[in-house]
Amino acid sequence: MAFRRPARRLPDMFRRVVIAGDGQMGLVMAGAALEAGAGEVVVWGPFEASVEALQTTRESPRLPGWAIPQGVEFAADPAVFATADLAVNAIPTQFVRPVWTRLAPHAAATTPIVSTAKGLETGTGRRPTEILAELVESVPVAVLSGPTIAAELARRRPALMVAASEDHDVAVQVRETFGTPWLRIYESDDPLGVELAGALKNVIAIAAGLCDGMGLGFNAKSALLARGLAEMVRFAVAAGASPATFYGIAGVGDLATTCFSPEGRNRSCGEAIARGASLETYLAEQQCVVEGVPTVRSVLERSAELGIEMPITAAVGTVLFEGLDPARAIHDLMTRPTGPEGVVTTVS
Repeated sequence: MAFRRPARRLPDMFRRVVIAGDGQMGLVMAGAALEAGAGEVVVWGPFEASVEALQTTRESPRLPGWAIPQGVEFAADPAVFATADLAVNAIPTQFVRPVWTRLAPHAAATTPIVSTAKGLETGTGRRPTEILAELVESVPVAVLSGPTIAAELARRRPALMVAASEDHDVAVQVRETFGTPWLRIYESDDPLGVELAGALKNVIAIAAGLCDGMGLGFNAKSALLARGLAEMVRFAVAAGASPATFYGIAGVGDLATTCFSPEGRNRSCGEAIARGASLETYLAEQQCVVEGVPTVRSVLERSAELGIEMPITAAVGTVLFEGLDPARAIHDLMTRPTGPEGVVTTVS
C-alpha cells in the first residue's frame, strides 16, 4: 500500500495523525483526533493479524461495547509514518525502543511525536520521549498526559489532559488536534515534569492497591496519596522538573484517578498482590501492560543515584520483588521516625 502526504495542513492543528499502538489509549486518542477535526487518522499496530481484525470488526476486546469510528484507518506497514503531520506514541514504555527502532527509518525528523506512554525504561531509566529523540534524531517531541482511564474516554466522559513541550507551538497544535467538548487540554512548558508525573504515580497506585487489598480504609489510603505525592515531587525536583506540575492535572489529578479507579491497572495489581496473587501469574493473565511494575525498579535505581529517600517506593519494591508481606511493609512505614512534613514546593 502506498501512502501519500496530504498537500496541505489544516490551520492550528495536525491534519494527518498516525498513531503507533492499537491498544486502548491509541484507539481512544484516534477517536478524539477524528472528532476534533483531523483530516485523516491512521492507527498502526505491530501485529498484522490484530490490525486486520480491528479494521474488519471495528471493535477491540480491550474496550468492549465501543465501536471504533469509521473514519479511523488501520495500517501494519511502517511506511505510513512517512506521511504523518503528527506521529503519536501509544506504545507501552518497555516496548518503545524495539517498536520505534522499526518505525524510526520511516519517520521524518521534522514531524513531531507526542507520547502518551507512562513509565521509565528498565535498565536506562529513560523517559519515552528521551527514547524517541534518541531514535529519531532532532525530532520535536511532546507529552500528552493526565487522568485518563481509556474506558471512560471511550464513553466520552469529561476528562482533562496536559500537552507539554519545550516548543509552545507544538503543544498548542497537540491541544487543537485532540481537544473535544469532552476532552479539555491545557498546555505546559514542563514536559519533564509531566512525563515523570505519569511514571511516578503508577508506583504510588500499586501501593494504593495494596491498601485496598488489605482493607486498610480511606484514612490510610489518603495518607498514602499525600506522602506519595511528596515522594513524587522530591524525585522530580531533583531531576530538574517544576514542582508546580505535580500539583496540577498531570500530577495530583492523575494520581487520584489511578489510585481510586476500579479500572486502574496499577492499583488493581497492588490489590491482587495483597490478596495473595503471585506477581508473575497476575501479569501473565493481563491483557494490558502494568507500567508501574518495571517503573518501580527504574525509580529505585535513579533515586539512589540522586540521593533521594523514597520509602513508599522502596516498600513497594520489597513487596513486588522480594516477597515481603504487605502487612509488614505497612508496619515498617508506620514506624519510621517522624518529623516535619517536608513537602517540596521550590527548586533548591
